Amino acid sequence: MSAGLYGASTDRTYKAAGFGSPVRRGSRPAIVVVDLTRGFTEDSYPSGSDLTEVVSATTNLIEAGRPADAPVVFTAIAYTEAEASGDSIAWLRKAPGLRQLVEGSDAVAVDPRLPMRPEHDVLVVKKGASAFFGTNLAGTLTGLGCDTVVVCGATTSGCVRATAVDAVQSGFSVLVPRDCVGDRAEGPADAALFDIQAKYGDVISLEDAIRYISSPPAPFVRARS
Repeated sequence: MSAGLYGASTDRTYKAAGFGSPVRRGSRPAIVVVDLTRGFTEDSYPSGSDLTEVVSATTNLIEAGRPADAPVVFTAIAYTEAEASGDSIAWLRKAPGLRQLVEGSDAVAVDPRLPMRPEHDVLVVKKGASAFFGTNLAGTLTGLGCDTVVVCGATTSGCVRATAVDAVQSGFSVLVPRDCVGDRAEGPADAALFDIQAKYGDVISLEDAIRYISSPPAPFVRARS
């Protein structure tokens, strides 16, 4: 279930408790790119770090899914000037570094290195960590006929983990390609990936994700008793 991040004893405890089973991969996956905006992918921003490798890996995944018509949904955190400078968003009291993410600023623009197609790909603007909370993402994915979400983006320990949790709670199978997610620090990222793998989805390689997104399986048919 894990690479032994917390030792064999922890692995045995989680296994005995019934965690870590593989998810069922659906026939209609979507790629959800969480907050790979300049404010997170560039280290010139206080909230950001150099996520060049994550952007490159996510680009490869998106391009692999284009021939199979895999839907791609981008998300961005963006606040109005009143929200960014005021006290209406409780999260900003805990994380004031996010106050720079103001609507219309360069910080909230999707990283231009990503192959986003504005006329084709959906953009979801959010105010919190999860891409599902307070947004129409679940309805969008359902409308597109999707049953599985492949979660990419930043940060692994924050918005990616929160999105994975809400995705499975919304009825979607969850896959997280480890090369397609990034964080400011290795420790929190590793802990989040351990938690996702144990409870919410499968943490997989980029190669596995590309194989799946480019050629998903046939629809699952439940056998009648």
